[in-house]
Amino acid sequence: MIDYTSAGIDFGMLAPEIYLLVMAFVVLVVGHLRKVHDWTPVIAIAGLLGALYFSIQQWGNQSSGFFGMVSCDSFGVAFKIIFSSSTLLTVMLARRYMRKKMIERPEFYALLLISTMGMMVMANTTDLVVMFLGLEIMSVPLYVLAGLARRSLQSNEAGIKYFIMGAFASAFLLMGIAFVFGSAETTELRRIVANFNFILNNHSVLFSAGIGLILIGFGFKIGIVPFHSWIPDVYQGAPTPITAFFSVGPKAAGLAVLLRIFLYGFAEFSPLTNLFWILAVITMTVGNVFALRQSNLKRLLAYSSIAHAGYMLVAFTVGGGQAISAVIFYMIGYTLFNLGAFAVVTMLETRSGCSSDLKEVAGLGTTSPYLAAILAVFMFALSGFPPTVGFFGKFYLFSTAVENGFYWLAIIGVMNSFVSVYYYLKVIKTAYFDSASATFESVSYTPAVTFVLFITLLGTLGFGLFPSSLMEFTKSAIFAFL
Repeated sequence: MIDYTSAGIDFGMLAPEIYLLVMAFVVLVVGHLRKVHDWTPVIAIAGLLGALYFSIQQWGNQSSGFFGMVSCDSFGVAFKIIFSSSTLLTVMLARRYMRKKMIERPEFYALLLISTMGMMVMANTTDLVVMFLGLEIMSVPLYVLAGLARRSLQSNEAGIKYFIMGAFASAFLLMGIAFVFGSAETTELRRIVANFNFILNNHSVLFSAGIGLILIGFGFKIGIVPFHSWIPDVYQGAPTPITAFFSVGPKAAGLAVLLRIFLYGFAEFSPLTNLFWILAVITMTVGNVFALRQSNLKRLLAYSSIAHAGYMLVAFTVGGGQAISAVIFYMIGYTLFNLGAFAVVTMLETRSGCSSDLKEVAGLGTTSPYLAAILAVFMFALSGFPPTVGFFGKFYLFSTAVENGFYWLAIIGVMNSFVSVYYYLKVIKTAYFDSASATFESVSYTPAVTFVLFITLLGTLGFGLFPSSLMEFTKSAIFAFL
């Protein structure tokens, strides 16, 4: 039977998504008009600000529509705010880089908006099919963005690898959804929760296989070991602002969906606890160990992102409202300081003849002391030093594990954080104590890039010094979820 309380067709629930899609079309049209094509970044920013406004207006509302396929709650809104904000900062960061590398095209901004719309679709539903639809809307633009620098062999390789791995991930995910539908006769998580014991007792093999395949599919998207192999090459090959976007937006979208599926829909499936325990340990360890030997900043941050995915899996092992709040807190902090770190790399790469090799950071403390200090703050935040938000994010996450009896998981997480200190401090040491191997032009600060650095730095230190406001926000976001 149809639940008529959720059968209404209310397009107001999709206001942020519809607005982004319309603005993406406007960008494409305006971008090909000679006299006004320079306005495309401004239109993209206007679109993202509008989506952010509409998302904030939905805060505190809890409703369902489109026959239960769309769910509007504070949990989804929290992630919509993350998506809009991270994409907004990416647009502001990208323009000078794109022009310097001669790869700026209006399609870039349109693809960013469409991909962000897909992320919002993923966070705004409890239906597995709609999640898959949102995933594809998000992913297809990303394949194009990875290979946007058409004259670069590395960018072409990144686009092809990302496309092939994404296709495999989608295949696993779709097969998993089919298995779940075959056993539960629905793809709606709320109905699966209501009939969970019946489904498990009567179709345990098929249902378990579906859960495993869904985990593999989304494991590719957020970089869980052993589904992480595409990340270093794609991060290194894609244009740096696009890499910055990859490192926060899609990861946050994958996290939102995984939280919906595994800590709500399949929360009663007991084998997941041990499975997530193992995946968390392997992912954080592999990410940190491989990062130790990297000499390229983008590859170093790629393996760092894998390690941070492992830290976030701690919440999936623990489960419960406090763990969900902790991982959202961590994701917001990670978005700030990781995007800030990539902003610094982007600025360095805009210098003539400069790449993202670690050796080209040498001497930065002398030639650009302010930028070196900002880079140091982001490296400290990534490693988890106080008083940055990175410290409180890890403290909140690991203390939740300890309170729930996962002592060894917390200990391994802390030990991995100590390992990560080596390669993050290596970046700071190179910037301050190594001599430059070549002479590069000085770094220039445009208003847009300066704003990105200011916001990410302010958030990294502000939420580190005063974390209570962010904690209240994340706790409010999970009420409807639970």
